[in-house]
Amino acid sequence: MLDLLIKNASLPDGRKNMDIAISADRIVAVEPNITTGIEVGKTRIVDAVGHLLSPPFIDPHFHLDSTLSLGQPRLNESGTLLEGIQLWGELKPHLTAEAIKKRVHALARWSIARGTLAIRSHVDTSDDRLLAVEALLEARKELAPWIDIQLVAFPQDGYFRYGKAAENLKRALDLGVDVVGGIPHFERTMEDGARSVTALCEIAAKRGLMVDMHCDETDDPLSRHIETLTAETMRLGLQGRVAGSHLTSMHSMDNYYVSKLLPLIREADITAIPNPLINITLQGRHDSYPKRRGMTRIKEMTTMGINVALGHDCVMDPWYSFGSHDMLEVAHMATHVGQMTGVSETRAMFAAVTENSARVMHLPDYGIEKGNYADLVILQARDAIEAIRLRPARLFVIRRGQIISTTAPVTAELDLNGKRETVDFLR
Repeated sequence: MLDLLIKNASLPDGRKNMDIAISADRIVAVEPNITTGIEVGKTRIVDAVGHLLSPPFIDPHFHLDSTLSLGQPRLNESGTLLEGIQLWGELKPHLTAEAIKKRVHALARWSIARGTLAIRSHVDTSDDRLLAVEALLEARKELAPWIDIQLVAFPQDGYFRYGKAAENLKRALDLGVDVVGGIPHFERTMEDGARSVTALCEIAAKRGLMVDMHCDETDDPLSRHIETLTAETMRLGLQGRVAGSHLTSMHSMDNYYVSKLLPLIREADITAIPNPLINITLQGRHDSYPKRRGMTRIKEMTTMGINVALGHDCVMDPWYSFGSHDMLEVAHMATHVGQMTGVSETRAMFAAVTENSARVMHLPDYGIEKGNYADLVILQARDAIEAIRLRPARLFVIRRGQIISTTAPVTAELDLNGKRETVDFLR
């Protein structure tokens, strides 16, 4: 017997009028005109009427420990990265586990309503109390029925720059944090940054963990820690388990050097995780004009076959005062700033907030295929390009076969010369 049947859906790969049959928490069929297994009064039927059915959105780079803390202890008046770091340093001594969890639960509800059902969150391990680590581990368990949370041990004050960073990172991993993080460009010297990449990758290799580095988040074209990350990935056999987040220095690098670097990234099977909303906001602050926007080279990476996954990074915290955790807003910004407006390019930006992000997080049984988890989103759009254009309502959000969020279709009612018309912005 089917528990849920979705009819007449459009899929991101272009298939139309598809039915998706769900039993318990799994997809059991994806084909047109399913008629078997339906039991009156027991099988819920949802007619998608041609709307787009997508696997859930995924945020592969976020900071849950700071989210929704905007204004604590004060606002970032300059809007800069450095003032954000200063504000976070002022706030950390006053954090409580209860306050962190309350903010995480609030953000998770926004995420679910937007169809975002998986988050990779970096968590600051530079606080010797590991308060945020323990709070996020608890929140991860509490929210597990509705959203997947993967945690990265992030030595935010520098692995070598902060004296207790190595000890704290080990403690965090022992507590159950999933991924090894780092921030090599924040170390005191380029040499220390390179050493930190080596040390952290060796820890991940020894423990059998993934790696996700804040890497070269700077306008300095000589910040080249991604090169070291590719080398260590190959040396330690970490291919497919490593991500370089931000990579904004590549925006300013010499083209010849990038022509060497991109094949190394592809060979090492490293995922690039730009964060468009944050990168274009925080980078280029020392420029007059022309002003750099700090986005890494997503067009060239996509063309070369490098896995590109897009992150939101922040929502209403010391670094970014905006956001509602809508991953389509992230894809929309990347499409514009990265000049990814070709048909295949725009579809690639949709993949960057869905399947590409699932790949970097190693999420099991993801996607609209028979046997996979019934984690799905029906959007008020006809295809992936229209979804990025409109950032539309998520009509239904489904987790493990259960509808956990609904939103009414958004329309406008016009009255033109006494004649009423309904506009829904679809083509």
